[in-house]
Amino acid sequence: MVFHNTLSFAQELDRTDPLRHFRDRFYIPERDGKSLVYFCGNSLGLQPKAVREAVNAELATWQHLGVEGWFEGETPWLSFHATCKEALGQIVGAAPSEVCPMNALTVNLHLLLASFYQPTPAKYKILTIAGDFPSDQYALETHVAFRNHLPADAIIEVAPRPDGLIHTSDIQRAIAEHCESLALIWLSGLNYYTGQVYNMAAIAETARHYGIPVGFDLAHAIGNVPLRLHDWGVDFATWCSYKYLNGGPGAVSGIFVHEKHHDQNLPRLAGWWGYQEENRFAMTKGFVPMRGADGWQLSTPNIVALAMHRAALSITAEAGMPQLRRKSEQLTGFLEHVLLDAGFGRSDEAGSLPYQILTPADPNQRGCQLSLLVKASGRALFDRLASTGIIGDWREPDCIRLAPNPLYNTFEEVWQVGETLRSSSVG
Repeated sequence: MVFHNTLSFAQELDRTDPLRHFRDRFYIPERDGKSLVYFCGNSLGLQPKAVREAVNAELATWQHLGVEGWFEGETPWLSFHATCKEALGQIVGAAPSEVCPMNALTVNLHLLLASFYQPTPAKYKILTIAGDFPSDQYALETHVAFRNHLPADAIIEVAPRPDGLIHTSDIQRAIAEHCESLALIWLSGLNYYTGQVYNMAAIAETARHYGIPVGFDLAHAIGNVPLRLHDWGVDFATWCSYKYLNGGPGAVSGIFVHEKHHDQNLPRLAGWWGYQEENRFAMTKGFVPMRGADGWQLSTPNIVALAMHRAALSITAEAGMPQLRRKSEQLTGFLEHVLLDAGFGRSDEAGSLPYQILTPADPNQRGCQLSLLVKASGRALFDRLASTGIIGDWREPDCIRLAPNPLYNTFEEVWQVGETLRSSSVG
């Protein structure tokens, strides 16, 4: 698409947008009676209007049925998680049996590492990327230390190139170089800081070639970029649902475990909710897991959180990832166009530009987030945007993240961001 940095062009794109009606299904934050330009869905998605009704329905069940809500009512709580699985599978490219909503992301990561990180004296190292999200780093550190290895020795990090990005070939080369000592590969599918999407299919194929389990943190990828976890042969993954899935602050997480592992007797940290559902209340010794991803559940689920999750999931599933991706590429492409017009440049290896777009220019290597490096007075520029009603995200020391969400953001809002930057010191 050829973009034009004009209000009329943006309004025409909004008028012909087949997904424009989804915006009406969210509450848009306001200040002084005026809608904010909310480009922070990569941190916390907006509230779907259907969430309140979904929560009230479960409160009514609790009110009228009490404990019998586990077995009676429109959606008995005992199997409530199963009502989310079809939509989750559609969004991540998996069979319903391969996914399960549960816990929080880092809890799930620890559970999955207990199953898939099985070090031996010769193969005990984990390959990851430098500067990945801190929670992932801490989880890996503590797991290798728990297995009596030194993190500095057992964790291999692939560092970014001078342009701030990590190339797929660098990850593949590191896998090949260390294949004799690697017990696991774990990294984000989409980098939270740079907005770069890694080629998960290629990485999984390389891992499979060397017989090394591979898993992904999909916190910034799920609901944002197309995923085909089953077809790619990814072994396991986990994510949060409060960003692009709009499940609410601290919303329930989820996991993926490829079906090739469902009949394996993998080690795991067990809890009673992962026990075979039909015999769970027999309260017998000896853990017998539910088949599939459900077998990694631990405790009685938070039904109110699951109700919020299901209501939000249904919106993403209804819109469909192909349609969301199509609009996302246009929104982000238009944002890049107005940023360049406002004085930003492409990140260069010398790092000499005062205003840089760090995120790759190739749409296949990014989602809806653009990370902007502002070397001088970056925080002041961020505060200037916020004061005019443009809500982004600030990351130390010099990064502004802007993420136009195709479910509720508009092209006119993108144009407005460009005009604000143009009138600031950037232009």
